[in-house]
Amino acid sequence: MLQCLILELEMVFSWLNLLAKFGFSDITGIDYSPSAIQLSGSVIEKEGLSNIKLKVEDFLNLSTQLSGFHICIDKGTFDAISLNPDNAIEKRKQYVKSLSRVLKVKGFFLITSCNWTKEELLNEFSEGFELFEELPTPKFSFGGRSGNSVAALVFKNVRLFLGQIQGVDHTWPFPRTAPPQG
Repeated sequence: MLQCLILELEMVFSWLNLLAKFGFSDITGIDYSPSAIQLSGSVIEKEGLSNIKLKVEDFLNLSTQLSGFHICIDKGTFDAISLNPDNAIEKRKQYVKSLSRVLKVKGFFLITSCNWTKEELLNEFSEGFELFEELPTPKFSFGGRSGNSVAALVFKNVRLFLGQIQGVDHTWPFPRTAPPQG
């Protein structure tokens, strides 16, 4: 088993199943909807995956028990929060605070967004996060211009959240290797 604390947000149809099959352990999926967690639990049970924990959690109002993750995966939660007509700017700021709290320093945040460009995401996550890598996504061309319909980025948490315990090793368990040349 690969020891790595992984958190996926709003996770009905999930990467967690795939990660569990590849041998990762200490995997947690959260969703604010009890019925989504129940559906995910049925899928996980059917596939015989015992190393995934599921919790009903609102990412904007987290319990204190959710912290210390090496990786956090988001494939639509930030988009949904951003579209909320009730104080979306403040909710996006709370999302970034929650993310800082759940991730270890040097932990990684993977986000896939169909509503935000790379540049916009860099701005939204400029406090406490640095771009680690841009993942390839499909490109399209229209009217002589090219672009991406989806942004997929990996950020690294570079800020210690005040609630994290001092003196604990907050490093990523696997060092980054240089990409192959050529």
